Amino acid sequence: MRGMWRRLIDKYGYPKVSITILLIILISVASCQKGQSVPSLLVDSLIRIGMNGILVLAMVPSIVSGTGLNFGLSLGILTGLLAGCMSIEFNLRGGTAFFAAVLISIPLSAVVGYLYGWLLNRVKGDEMTVGTYLGFSLVSLMSIFWLILPFKSPEMVWAIKGRGLRTTISLTDRYAKVLDNFLSFKFFGNKIPTGTLLFFCFFCFLMWLFLRTKTGVAMTAAGDNPRFAEASGINVNKQRMIGTVICTILGGIGILVYAQSFGFLQLYQAPLMMPFAAIAAILIGGASAKNAKISHVISGVILFQALLTISLPVFNKMIPEGANLSEIVRIIVSNGVILYALTKVGGDECNG
Repeated sequence: MRGMWRRLIDKYGYPKVSITILLIILISVASCQKGQSVPSLLVDSLIRIGMNGILVLAMVPSIVSGTGLNFGLSLGILTGLLAGCMSIEFNLRGGTAFFAAVLISIPLSAVVGYLYGWLLNRVKGDEMTVGTYLGFSLVSLMSIFWLILPFKSPEMVWAIKGRGLRTTISLTDRYAKVLDNFLSFKFFGNKIPTGTLLFFCFFCFLMWLFLRTKTGVAMTAAGDNPRFAEASGINVNKQRMIGTVICTILGGIGILVYAQSFGFLQLYQAPLMMPFAAIAAILIGGASAKNAKISHVISGVILFQALLTISLPVFNKMIPEGANLSEIVRIIVSNGVILYALTKVGGDECNG
C-alpha cells in the first residue's frame, strides 16, 4: 500500500493525488447530506471549469517561455474588461458583441503584453515579484481610469453623475451566457455549458499546435535552457516576449469568457486576485514554475474548480447556521497550493 502511494505521488504529484482523494470524499459526503444534489454540484463544477479554463491556459506560454508563473495576468484581464466595455459602448449584442470584444481585446492585449515582456526581460530572475507588484499597481491605477474614461452608455455609467463606470456591469441584455447556451443540453435538470467547454477545448488545441510549431519549439527551448538556446542561435529575449504577449492575449480573452458565463463585467479591484486562482489551478494540475503542459491545465482547472464548487456547500452544511466558510476555504486552498509549489521550486533550485 505504501509503495502504491509513493508511485502515485511520484507520477502525479502530492497536490493532485491528495485533492483527488478529497474530492471523492466530498462527493460521498454530499450524497449523504440533505438538500445537496450531486448532479447539480457536478454541473456547477463544469460551469466554473469553462469560465476559468482559458485564464489557466494563459499560464502555459508564460511558464514555457521562461518567465515563470505570471502573477501579472491582471494586465491581460484589464484589457479584456476594457474591450468588453467598448463592445457595450458600440451597442452590440449577442454573439456579435462577444466576438467583437474578443477581437478588440487582442490588439490591446498584444500592446500591453509587449510592454510587459520588455520589462520582464530587464528583471530576469525577479519576474514573479515584479509581475505581482505591477499587476497590483495597474489594477489600482485603472480604478482611476474607470472613473474618467469617456463612456456614455447608460448601462455602464453611474446614473446620478452620468460619468464614470459602475463597479459591476450587467451583461444580461448583451452577451451573457452566449457561449454557455450554444449546443447546451440538460443533465438531471441542469444545463451543461457545452459552448464554453468547447471554446476552452479549442484554445487548448490551438496552444497544443502552437507548441509544436517552429516558434513554439524555440520558445520551449529558450525557457528550458536559455544558455543552450542562445548557443543554438535562438533569441531568448524574443521568445520570452512572445510567451508574455500570448499569455496577455489569453488573459484578455479568458476574462471575457468568464464574464459571459458569470453574467457581469466586474471592474475596479475585481481583477486584483484573479491570477492567484489561475496559478493555483495549473500548479494543482502538476505544473511548476518551469514546466507546464496542456494536460496540467485541463486536470488542474478540473480539480481546483471542482474542489471549490463542491467543498464550499459541503463545509457550510457542516457548520452552525449563519456561518459561511466559502471565502476562507477558497483563500486557504488557493494560497496554500501556491505556497507549496513555490517552496518546491526553491528546493529544486537549491538542489540544482
